[in-house]
Parts: sequence; structure tokens; C-alpha cells
Amino acid sequence: MKQLGQYAPPRHVIAHLSDPHLLADNALQYGAVDTEAGLRLALERLAAVDPPPQALVFTGDLADRAEPAAYDRLRQIVEPVAADMGAEVIWVMGNHDERADYSLGLFGDASDEPQDRVHVVAGLRIISLDSTVPGYHHGELSDAQLTWLAEVLSTPAEHGTLLALHHPPIPLPMLRAAELIELLEQDRLAAVLQGSDVRGILAGHLHFSTYSLFAGIPVSVASASCYTCEPAPVDRFVSGVDSGQAFTMVHAYDDRLVHTIVPLHTGPEVSAIGLDVLEAVEGMSVEEARELASSKTSPYNVSPDLTEA
Repeated sequence: MKQLGQYAPPRHVIAHLSDPHLLADNALQYGAVDTEAGLRLALERLAAVDPPPQALVFTGDLADRAEPAAYDRLRQIVEPVAADMGAEVIWVMGNHDERADYSLGLFGDASDEPQDRVHVVAGLRIISLDSTVPGYHHGELSDAQLTWLAEVLSTPAEHGTLLALHHPPIPLPMLRAAELIELLEQDRLAAVLQGSDVRGILAGHLHFSTYSLFAGIPVSVASASCYTCEPAPVDRFVSGVDSGQAFTMVHAYDDRLVHTIVPLHTGPEVSAIGLDVLEAVEGMSVEEARELASSKTSPYNVSPDLTEA
């Protein structure tokens, strides 16, 4: 693939998906939302991403009711697609998941202990951190978890670390109801992350995409594949809607991360440029290709012959 701009290709490509809320027997969530269809659509859209991701990170609420059959179904749907892409699947606990069923269904070992794991993808460390509290929807991290995390981070990874957890450690100005079920005592996590090699934090829980900083680290919250939370509801404290579903692509460069929201539902196409132009560009110098794309008088910009209806 020809490098057309100033930046070399990303070193790592990660797909960040969240909150599938899968139900056993494909039951409808709230009697209206087909969560399995949403998950399948996300994976279908993901299959068109080029280059393909090296890892699929699911930041929690994998099963809406923690049903064992839902975890079985989740694996049946996700793992073959990931295998075809050559991608590793990284699961993260959410507040709708239950540890024993989650760990048995996804890892074959029922456990009530926090589900914290370390994955290394081509030198990029991805830590799955369990921020859930049994019996509750808010998040917490125990002293033992923070000690474990500090020990893991004491040795830098070859290409740095991404931290993935369900509850995002950020302010929630567009969903104040979520403040009641946020991650508590976030300063304790910040103290562990200060000076570490954590390059980014991936989270879910909110059912819409948003971004912030935490301890100087970029935080990216992915939307959901089931339903989303309306960030500007009318006459509602919380409004769940069957629209706006998306996942986020994370491209890791040597010195930065780039996050791109990919909607699950595509809109009507109003303009297009065919792949024949890409083929032509591959045979040009970068200077010729830039002239074709940038000049206001080039055929690229004025001729309908290069545009497919």
C-alpha cells in the first residue's frame, strides 16, 4: 500500500466494541432491540475495515442477564469472525456480567474473583481490568487489584499499554444519571497510572461515544451495538434509543492513538469515488496523486467521469 501522506501506517490496529448485551435464545431487549443482530452487524461492518484489526476489545456488558447460553452464543458469533481476521479477542467484564458465569462461559473456569487479564498483541500490552462490583452497577477497584495493576505496569511493554475497563474514569456532563453508577475513587487509579506506559484507556458503559483525559491519558468510550443513550434527551433523565449504534477503530502509531467512530448503520450514499481512482493513484508518484486530489482544476474534482453515482 502506497504511503500518500506524512505518516507511515499504524503499528497496531484495534477494534473497540462495547455493550452487546447479548440475550439467550435471541430474546428482544426491552421487547424491541435485537441485540444479536446488532452484534452481527458490527462484525459485518468490521470485516470491511482495511487493514483488519489485530485485536477485538469488548469493553463489557457482554451478556445482558449473564445467562450462560448468552456467553456461549457470544463466542459462537465472535470467535470465527475474529479467527478469519487473524485477530485476538479480548473480553472485559461489565456491570451486567456476573463473574462466575462470565469466567466459565468465556474462559472455562468459574470464578468469583475479579476478572483481570493481560494480553500482548504484537508488542502492545492490553490489560483487561474488572471494574465491576458484585450486586451493583457502579464500579470500584479493590486494593488488591490496584496493587496487581501497579506490579504489571512496573515493567514497560515493548509498544506501551492500553487499559480496557467497563466504567470510564471521566466526567459525565451529557449523562448525569451515569454519575450514580460511575467508577468510584478514581484518584486511586490515577495514582497507579501516573508515570506508567499506559497510552490510552478504552471503556464502555455509557452507550454513546465520548472522549476525555484521565491522569493525562486519552480516554475513548465506545458506543454500544445494542441500543444507545440519547445524549440530549427531552423530558427524560435517561432515554435509551434504537439508533446511533457504533464501534470505534483505534490506530496506534509510535507517538499517538487515532480513534474513529464507525456507525453500524450506513446512510444513503450521495457521492462516491470508485476504486479505479485508487488503482490509478497506486501507479503515480505522491506528487502526481496530490495534484490529482488537491488541485481544484483536476479531473478528480471537476469531472463526473471519476465519480460513480
